[in-house]
Amino acid sequence: MTSTRERRGPAREAGRTSAPPDRSRRGRRTEAERQRTRPRPNRRKEIRRRWVALLTLLTIVGGVYLLFFSSLLGVKNVEVVGAKSVSADQIRAAAAIQDGKPMLRVDVDGIRDSIAELSGIATVEVSRSWPNTVEIAVTERTAIAFFDSGPGGDGFHLVDGGGVVFKTVKIRPAGIPQLKLPKVSVDDPVTRAVTSVLGAIPQPLQKQVTSASAKTPGSVEFTLADGKTVRWGSAEQADRKAKVLAALLTQPGKVYDVSAPELPTIS
Repeated sequence: MTSTRERRGPAREAGRTSAPPDRSRRGRRTEAERQRTRPRPNRRKEIRRRWVALLTLLTIVGGVYLLFFSSLLGVKNVEVVGAKSVSADQIRAAAAIQDGKPMLRVDVDGIRDSIAELSGIATVEVSRSWPNTVEIAVTERTAIAFFDSGPGGDGFHLVDGGGVVFKTVKIRPAGIPQLKLPKVSVDDPVTRAVTSVLGAIPQPLQKQVTSASAKTPGSVEFTLADGKTVRWGSAEQADRKAKVLAALLTQPGKVYDVSAPELPTIS
């Protein structure tokens, strides 16, 4: 008779030989499970982030409006520096800056160009001085010579060191020489050469010059108050020519030629 223990043996053996459970998946979750169990963001934090974003946007929009469209940071003052013969009112009129115009919308380049068209102005600088002031600094032209328009003309024309004719007066100017040229114009090389020489010579000598002339840019000459004539030549080597001329003027003569300073002559 077969015992019960013997009969149960094969069954147990069969159970023992069955495939063991797959322990490699133990503790793992599917993506769907993870999505379901993932913690949701805190609603208060989400609302706070939205408010911060909204306030940031409003701040940017408000800043743009304040800078570009509001008169709070608009022009209230236009200061002019350096104006003497050209009045500050003339300069402000040429600038044409609207009162209250936002500072960032002020066209400083355009204003500079408009003021530069005034005949008596040599250089212009325009800048913003926050919060409400536009500053305009000008350098006026200085007359270095004049020319006479002659009988029936409109007066005496003032010329600066660059050959620019910038002003007309009715009374003959004192203390500056007369230009005796066929024509006077900033576009004329002879005019520019003569005015360049007059601007380069030492001031004590410049005060003695009563008239200046030239036929070519390299043949500038001028007359002194005592009647002596100086043949200067071109505008080059101005310092050397001035030193040589100072020595020559100590000697008697009528014509002093320093056009070639290494070989000066007196006649």
